[in-house]
Amino acid sequence: MVEIIPSILSADFARLAEEAARVEAGGARMLHIDVMDGHFVPNLTLGAPVVESLRKATRLTLDVHLMITDPDRFAPAFIQAGADQISVHQEVCPHLHRTLEMIKGFGVKAGVVLNPATPLSTLEEVLSLADFVLIMSVNPGFGGQKLIPRSLEKVRRLALRRQELGLDFAIEIDGGVTPENLPEVVRAGCDWIVTGSSVFHTPDPGAVVAAMRQAALEATSIPI
Repeated sequence: MVEIIPSILSADFARLAEEAARVEAGGARMLHIDVMDGHFVPNLTLGAPVVESLRKATRLTLDVHLMITDPDRFAPAFIQAGADQISVHQEVCPHLHRTLEMIKGFGVKAGVVLNPATPLSTLEEVLSLADFVLIMSVNPGFGGQKLIPRSLEKVRRLALRRQELGLDFAIEIDGGVTPENLPEVVRAGCDWIVTGSSVFHTPDPGAVVAAMRQAALEATSIPI
């Protein structure tokens, strides 16, 4: 089943526990947490203490996306804080295989992320190790951007490669997903769909999540 994963980057940071409860009521089973360091991306967000506080407030799976230059150093702190899965960028990991093994060694899921300009070929040697692959459909650093259309072609090629290799990693997408383009995103082959402002910048985030879950279900039943 396709997962709709609200991104707390667009939530009210003064009411994170309430925001998490609202999207859970709509059927969300995961929360996406963007960690930015102001170096790898031009923005600063949050650290491990916020993840630790959120962990105490929700049962949802915490999907922590490290947009930082030194994930090997900081990933253990986020895992200790309560992250259920950690994704790191291929662009900053000179020893990507070792980084993924390190994360999995803590007993959590390990994912790898590709920026829009990074080719799929850079992941060929680690696809069998990754639990999920996150395709950025915007340039990382800020919420509210429009989806880059070519990103869906990258998703289609990744889904085909997964089938060819007989692997079962999840395909995640992050950036510019809205209720309007959701069906196309689902049919491209995405399993996990991150969405921020389309959920949290509405009067009823839970209702939006529920509607997007239903739309995703309907999209998977339509032949391509």
